[in-house]
Amino acid sequence: MSTAKGSARRAALLDAAEATLVGSGHAALSVRAVADAAGVRLGHLQYYFPTRDSLLEAVLDRLLRRSLDRLTEVAPGLAPDGSGEPVPPERLIGLLLAEQDNPELVRVFAELWALAARDEAVATAVRAFYRQYADLVTEQIRRHLPGLAQPELRARAEVFIALLEGSSLMRSGIAGNPSPATDALITRTALTLMTGPAAHHGLGA
Repeated sequence: MSTAKGSARRAALLDAAEATLVGSGHAALSVRAVADAAGVRLGHLQYYFPTRDSLLEAVLDRLLRRSLDRLTEVAPGLAPDGSGEPVPPERLIGLLLAEQDNPELVRVFAELWALAARDEAVATAVRAFYRQYADLVTEQIRRHLPGLAQPELRARAEVFIALLEGSSLMRSGIAGNPSPATDALITRTALTLMTGPAAHHGLGA
């Protein structure tokens, strides 16, 4: 049975692992590097996370769960059970863009994408996260465009996510820098996906 002290130690080790991931990249994420970053003996870390894979799995689970929790906390209408009022589209888009103002958060997701391209276990977890994310966005679009068929609702949600996630590369300094004109166009395009009219030859038509 876990204790409060054990939970706190585990959280501190995950904090060190996340800092290593952000600061040095996924290639540097080893149990020894994390133990050094946390200032503990290797055996202490391996008591909680015996292997790099188990450590990585825990880091990934916490990061992705925290990201979903953060969205549903600031926008209760995104609750997975569909309860609550729809989130105003401008507010949702603004929240997602504001998250990209956190360079550490952008870097950690960039590292996760790189890891997912090489590690099937990571890819499985990342796909599960984006399925949940797409579920939430699909429900929001359905509330604004109730007449759309499910395949088009889902397609719009996935394109919305691709637009917002991809924009982090151009807005974070990784591949570009933010500008009012770019942000305005991202917002207009995302709004059209969420609330615009269905295409005449939409999916599922």
